[in-house]
Amino acid sequence: MALSFRTARRDDVPEIVRLTADDALSTGGDVYAEPLDPLYWDAFDRMAAQPGNSIVLAEQDGRIVGCFQFTVTHGLARRGAARATVEAVKVDGALRGQGIGSAMMRHAIALARAEGCVMVQLTSQTRRTDAHRFYERLGFRASHVGMKLLLTPEA
Repeated sequence: MALSFRTARRDDVPEIVRLTADDALSTGGDVYAEPLDPLYWDAFDRMAAQPGNSIVLAEQDGRIVGCFQFTVTHGLARRGAARATVEAVKVDGALRGQGIGSAMMRHAIALARAEGCVMVQLTSQTRRTDAHRFYERLGFRASHVGMKLLLTPEA
């Protein structure tokens, strides 16, 4: 399994949405349909314009087989250390269990090191117990409690 990695381009958005929508446990309501919802294009443009924020693609034989969002955050804590956040890790449903996710996470860790980050952090929905075991095998530890507040439009 020879994988290559690259930063996503705008023309990759439909494939990224296809991978995202193919996640049975996702609660985001993502839908892959042509034409693609303009919200996806707008979101990609905003993300691509933000320094330190990208989507990384895993390709196998020229086909996109996985993706993750990689964000570097600079802060003052830990003596001005940077940290990497990995989110939205997706592997093509037909190819899960073949080591693609592990290779993607090893690549994310290498990217974080290259950026001078002191840690890689991620969140995972509490019901994704298989994913938790996967991340723990890679050395991640559940060291913090994450919380989210979903915002709805004000009436």
